[in-house]
Amino acid sequence: MESSQISKKIFIVNDDKFLLDMYTFKFKEKGFEVTQAFGSVDALRKLKGGIIPDVMLLDVVPPAMDSFELLALIKKEKLAPNAKAIVLSNLEQSFLAEKELALGANGYVIKASANPSEVMEKVMTVLDDGESFAEAD
Repeated sequence: MESSQISKKIFIVNDDKFLLDMYTFKFKEKGFEVTQAFGSVDALRKLKGGIIPDVMLLDVVPPAMDSFELLALIKKEKLAPNAKAIVLSNLEQSFLAEKELALGANGYVIKASANPSEVMEKVMTVLDDGESFAEAD
């Protein structure tokens, strides 16, 4: 890696260990510095502990809190003020994507219709040009 290249830091939050490890592997393969969090409680602990990601990939469901609540709390407490946020979900309702974007997410991806390579492309798009997107009908 050239010294002029700076690796991007991604914070992957998921409550499914298999998916967490799979996304971690994929992003490390592309040169990202990866920090994992297993669920929302772990995510908040790590953010309050000082990690500073460039982008967050959030996929969390209750019982503790879902991605909506986690993103709202991250924004309210300014835990990652400059980080881009992309939410992964299996919920396809368009109002959910609109809610995520209103909370400050830069993207909303429906897991069932996106493979890991497509998720990576969305992350790169958001990092490269700041474009926001929603994939929901």
